Amino acid sequence: MAGIASKLQHDREKAQGIGSNARAVKYLGQDFEALRASCLERGQLFQDDLFEAIPASLGFKDLGPNSSKVRGIKWMRPMELTSNPQFIAGGTTRTDVCQGALGDCWLLAAIASLTLNKQVLSRVVPKGQTFDKDYAGIFHFEFWQFGEWVDVVIDDRLPAKDGELLFVHSAEGNEFWSALLEKAYAKLNGCYEALSGGSTTEGFEDFTGGIAEVHELRNAGPKLFKIIRKALSRGFLLGCSVDGSRLLSDSPYSLQLVRVRNPWGQVEWTGAWSDNSSEWHHVSDEDRARLINKSEDGEFWMSFLDFLSQYSRLEICNLTPDTLSEDENQNWALNKFEGAWRKGSTAGGCRNFPDSFWQNPQFVIKLDEEDDDPDDDEAGCTFLVGLIQKNRRRMRKSGEDMQTIGFSIYEYSGQRRVHLNKNFFLRNASAARSETFINLREVCERFCLPPGEYLIIPSTFQPNNNGDFWGGHKPHPTGQHHNTAVFMSVGAGYFSCTMVWSPGDDIITDGFNLVTCRNMVNLLDKDGSGMLGLVEFKILWIKIEKYLDLYREKDVDDSGQMSSAEMRLAVNDAGFSLNSSLHQIIVARYSESGLTVDFDNFVGCLIRLETLFSELPLFTHTHTHTHTVVWMETV
Repeated sequence: MAGIASKLQHDREKAQGIGSNARAVKYLGQDFEALRASCLERGQLFQDDLFEAIPASLGFKDLGPNSSKVRGIKWMRPMELTSNPQFIAGGTTRTDVCQGALGDCWLLAAIASLTLNKQVLSRVVPKGQTFDKDYAGIFHFEFWQFGEWVDVVIDDRLPAKDGELLFVHSAEGNEFWSALLEKAYAKLNGCYEALSGGSTTEGFEDFTGGIAEVHELRNAGPKLFKIIRKALSRGFLLGCSVDGSRLLSDSPYSLQLVRVRNPWGQVEWTGAWSDNSSEWHHVSDEDRARLINKSEDGEFWMSFLDFLSQYSRLEICNLTPDTLSEDENQNWALNKFEGAWRKGSTAGGCRNFPDSFWQNPQFVIKLDEEDDDPDDDEAGCTFLVGLIQKNRRRMRKSGEDMQTIGFSIYEYSGQRRVHLNKNFFLRNASAARSETFINLREVCERFCLPPGEYLIIPSTFQPNNNGDFWGGHKPHPTGQHHNTAVFMSVGAGYFSCTMVWSPGDDIITDGFNLVTCRNMVNLLDKDGSGMLGLVEFKILWIKIEKYLDLYREKDVDDSGQMSSAEMRLAVNDAGFSLNSSLHQIIVARYSESGLTVDFDNFVGCLIRLETLFSELPLFTHTHTHTHTVVWMETV
């Protein structure tokens, strides 16, 4: 149960503010101030032994140790690249972010957007870093990671070739904040190559802690213009991108209303409302002078209709209340959930798999305030649901990639706070769902539903796919079975068991093990003698008979053993309603390699649960003989 104990400790730390931007978690335990002080005291420049200047930090395939692309690469400090290195020179601008040989333009577009919002930038790039006073070759940056902020320490050795930075660099040549930021993000994700390919929304979220939504412009709704206007008025980050060659390139762009900003600053729109178009002749001289900049700076105006027709998608990062300024009067509530999909227990797959879909984690939300928007003719509660899968970039080195994920939403009124089973989902249609299942880090959708309680079911598309994220009755057989006796005794420091229980040929069993026998005695030994009397033994016998009947009932395929899904139903019918985390532990503890549970382990599990409930009554809720475990430390 170390996992549960660790989670409880983590929850206590979060309640104390650890993991907030002001008290970021020290990534890999590295303390920036302590490491810098040590380097200054020793008169040595910092060398990061947790992200070394070696080929493995570059990549694993295209940038792997045996790739021709890494030949001639040297790790060089800014002092070796220029005579006057600056961390930030003359403020942060988009020209500080120029793409190198890595396919991470999605990340660069997000970094470039940071330069437009100094408040957000200061949360990612801590102030006071310099190559002058107290320089020790060490820098640090803060990123949001799945519910908490982490502080990532790096040394300033950067990949270079022929004396030039290989990846992100500044147009100025002597400014290094963006290159060092990219290195810290590469460390967080395992290597530089892990950053190749992605969506600007991912960078937006990791730089802000916000929730990013994507609008496909070919299916733009009538409210999109109003959504953009509101987002800009609240200081949210916006980006847009183009598929194929519809406009300028396949690169992302930052957006302000319909003034579009190409972060690379080289190509601009030349249609209506572009810098030299005739449309500007119809506005006042004052407005024209204020709005037009005819230099090739990468910024240009276009009509909203042209924007919809030329661009493919719009990305909006909705900032959380803690990111917005204190005078912001349009704060919104944020609920956070965390969970996991585990093969055989909580990875039930999508609705296409009704026999296992119900096993997925389940989360309840409450919508209790309708939108207060005089311009909105649709009554209801508007909300966003974002489902993010954790740490998948970091797993690329081991050959894993993104899972295909999505979610469904169900009305939940009148239900008890228990994990709903298969029958509920067979009888009820979803109230809303993600538009598609997709292999991206996040699926996010905007909904408007009537006030009430709703159940969110996050899932992978296929069942039994492991991952972490920030969301029939059958008659008994007619054949006879034979029961004989179980003899158990407990002595001082000694335990013995003679097992002669035979439930029948239709049940797979190797006999109760010593741990199960000991737990049986502990559960029913009321006088502390270490042995079972006749009455106590009779109670045990009846209990095992009931367990056997339940086992046969839930073994729907007559295999003689339970699947982990059947096990969950049986445990629930035995009177124990476990949450998803505890069911993961049960499956891991009591199932065999094929995710099957034999009768011996089934009995051992139920005996253990009964013992826990009898010893820990303060940690259970009782509803008509059904128990819901809310905390368990000792299984």
